[in-house]
Amino acid sequence: MPAGVPMTTYLKMFAASLLAMFAGAEVVHRYYRPDLTIPDIPPKPGELKTELLGLKEREHIKHEPQISQQ
Repeated sequence: MPAGVPMTTYLKMFAASLLAMFAGAEVVHRYYRPDLTIPDIPPKPGELKTELLGLKEREHIKHEPQISQQ
């Protein structure tokens, strides 16, 4: 096996890393909750519900540069 590691140790590490990847994917999937429905008509640009929360509110706020008077 690679780097002289015994087969049992290699399989344990492989199983642990595989389980960690699956657990991480599950956590991310549950956190972002993607919309997996397939619409009949493709949505127009900007109509997708996959934007992060608060993104539209931040787009409307315009930050003007602060000029300090001395």
